[in-house]
This record gives sequence, C-alpha cells and structure tokens, in this order.
Amino acid sequence: MNSPTSRKGLILALTCLAQFMVVLDFAIVNVALPSIQTDFNMRDSTLQWIVTAYGLMLGGFLLLGGRFGDLLGRRRLLLAGLTVFTAASFLAGIAQSGGFLIAMRGVQGFGAAMIAPSALSILAVTFTAGQERSSALGIFGAVGGSSASVGVIASGLLTDGPGWRWIFFINVPVGIALVAIAAKYLPHDTPEAESRHYDALGAITVTGGLIALVYALNRGVDHGWSAVSTIAIFAAAAVLLLSFVAVERRASAPLVPGSVLRNRTMIAADLGAFFLFGAFYAFVFLGTLMMQQLLQYSPTRTGVAWLTTSLLAFVAAGLTGARLVPRFGVKRLVIAGMIFIGLAAAWLTQLPADARYGPDLLPAFVLGGLAIGLTGPTLQIGALMHVAEHEAGMASGIIETMREIGGAVGVAAVTTVLVSRSDTSLVDGFQGAFVVIVVLAILGAVSATLAFPSRTQVEPQRDEERELVGSAATSEIRAG
Repeated sequence: MNSPTSRKGLILALTCLAQFMVVLDFAIVNVALPSIQTDFNMRDSTLQWIVTAYGLMLGGFLLLGGRFGDLLGRRRLLLAGLTVFTAASFLAGIAQSGGFLIAMRGVQGFGAAMIAPSALSILAVTFTAGQERSSALGIFGAVGGSSASVGVIASGLLTDGPGWRWIFFINVPVGIALVAIAAKYLPHDTPEAESRHYDALGAITVTGGLIALVYALNRGVDHGWSAVSTIAIFAAAAVLLLSFVAVERRASAPLVPGSVLRNRTMIAADLGAFFLFGAFYAFVFLGTLMMQQLLQYSPTRTGVAWLTTSLLAFVAAGLTGARLVPRFGVKRLVIAGMIFIGLAAAWLTQLPADARYGPDLLPAFVLGGLAIGLTGPTLQIGALMHVAEHEAGMASGIIETMREIGGAVGVAAVTTVLVSRSDTSLVDGFQGAFVVIVVLAILGAVSATLAFPSRTQVEPQRDEERELVGSAATSEIRAG
C-alpha cells in the first residue's frame, strides 16, 4: 500500500463501504418490521419509529457533520462516526424492548450523519478534479445507488434465515474492519488553527429545524396533516430554518458560506437530489409493501425481487462517472434519470391485483435501477463541481441532507395517499401512491431543466494543472 495509486484505491474502497452501510441501514429494516413487531408486541404507530428514528437523526445532523469534517478533520470525524454506528448496531441487535431498539436506531443515525459527508468529502479531496474524480464518484454512486435495494434483499434473507437481529449484527464486523483500515491508511488532515471557527447558533438552528421538519413529516402521516400538533411542529421547523438564514447573513464564519449559494451547479444538484431520492426511496418503500401486502411475497422473495434494480444501478452508475458525464454533461443525465424513475412509477400505476413479476414488475424495476444509476453519481459530481477543498465537507453535507429530506418527504407523501385510498381497495391505494412518485419525477425534471446551467460539463484538466494537483495529492498521501 505504499504507492499513491494503491492508497487511492484503498481509500475509494473504504469510503464506498462506509457509504454502503449508511444507505443500507435506511432500507434494511423494512422487510423485518413485521417480525420485530411480533417479538416486541409493538403497535403500528410505534413500529414506524424504527425507520423514522434513523432518518430523523441522519437528516438532522448531516449538514453539521459535513461542516465539522472541514473544521475538525474528515479522517477524525469518519472514525468517530464509524465507532458510534458500529456500537449502536451491536446494541440494537441485543435490544430487549422496542423502545431501546428505537433509541439505538437514533444513535445509528447520528453516527451515519458523521460518516456520509466525511466519506464523500474524503473521496473528493483524494481524487483530482476532472476525469479522475468523476470516475471515483461514479463508483461511489454505484455503491450508494444500489445500497437501498440491496438492503431490502439482505433484510429478506436475514429475517427468514438467522433472524431480524442479524440485520444489525452484520454491521459490527464490517464496522470494526473499516475503523481499523481507516486508522491505518487514511492520511491525517489536521485543519489549520485559524479555520476553526464555530457557528454555534447556525448549527443549533439548522439542526433543530431539520429534525423538526423530518419529525413533522412523519407525524403528519400518523396524526393527520391538519392536526394542531403537526402544524405546530411544521411552524417550529419554519421558524428555526428562517432563523438559520438570518444567522448566516450576520455570522463572521457561517456554517454555509455565501459562496456556496452562488454556485449554481451545486444548488441545482442539491435540488435534484431532493426530488430524485424523494421519488426513489418512495419507490423502494412502496414496492416492498406492495409485494408483501398485495402480492403476498415472503420476505426472501421480496428481497430477491429487487436484485435486478441493484445490479442495473451498480452497472449504470459505474459507467456514468467514467464515460457518460464527460460525454453528455450533468444536466442531460439528471433529466434522463428523472424521466426513467417517472416512467417506472407510471408503469406501476396500472398494476393489476394479480400482478406477476416478469410482465408487471420487472420493467419498472429495470427503469428504477437505470434511474438511480444514472442520476445518483451525476448529482454528486455536480454538487462538488467548483467547490474549494476546505468546503468539500460542507458541500457533501448539503447534498446528503437534501437526499435524506427528499426521501422523508417522498415516503411521507406516498404513505398518506396509500392510507387514504386503501379504504376503497389495496390496489387503488398503491396505484394512487405511485402517482405521487410520477409527480415528484416531473418536478425533478423541470427543476433540472431550469436550474442547471446550459453547459454543465466536466472539463478535463490541463496537463500542467494535473501535474500540480497530482503532486500535491501524492505529497499528502505520503505525509499520511
């Protein structure tokens, strides 16, 4: 591992595995929920918090985690996040009550909020801008894009096999191995002392606002969108987020520098992430419920049914960063991905009650895999374009935040429609819920058309620039 190329390859594998765990655990509990409910005798309203607690803490602390990576060191924050996540996974696996399991899911989400932006920013500063970084981000996106559907597959196999506790235990040996590898091979990135300015009030307002927003979305599904408590939490979220904007305008060292808000490509990518993952997470969530509740699939059969989506997402994303983004540009690929996920959901709006996998489900799952494979890594490349190295963690935190908030909005929206229309028939409920995903995809395609600059192309580096950046990267690796 002494050569720069070998070290970079190991860093790519490490960051991809770390991101894989974060996204995997968002989806891995879905198929196992009925078994957990039986063991702990949990009510439906309490059961959904096993999913919500993870997303709540992850979505709420991502932006703060990304900025802390810039201020405290990305390596340090990644190690801390992996340690917290691994310990919480073990404790979730030995949980003896639903309440304790939900609490540990929240701690897992907090650890994940440190892992995700740190992993992405480490990747961004390790690989030089241009073709090299795009290829690395393509692989990173391939892993992240396929993780959600792989989580469903793993959940089914483990739940039907050794039991649902292993969906948490499986993280422990992987987490320990990642901590050991990261501690040994990741270069130190101790930030300069003068850069350590903390926007405490900004951190409090944005984190509180995001947590309140995700909580309100999930509470609206359970208690109704017009309930006084739901409206009050939405109002609190709005006040906190507006306060964050006001604080940032006056802060001497803002959590989100003004230069970020002038980066049009990054803002467009963040908006795209909101709509894409709002649609895709809802697509996986609905598809999983549909197969178990409507088509009576077993957990294992439900999981294996997503294999096509996972494989296509992985292959498409691997090609995207290396070949497609340089050729077609960010804007066109994002629009294409939005169209694909919209078509996938539109296909399932015509789902018959006696649907078969081959003719009725497979075409939609193919389109879904292509959508996330094309668009996931493309959005990450766009979000990190024209971003200075000392702001890479913050930029990574923003796009990961938009990903999770979008996912929370998408799942909440389809759940509301599913519940409201299922009184008529379960088929009507699912068909109506898939219409919501079509709408999200249309909004995503329109926003990409309007928000991205007309030319959002990955520019190849000049020879002298590549040599300069490459030498700097080599020196940093050797110093590590």
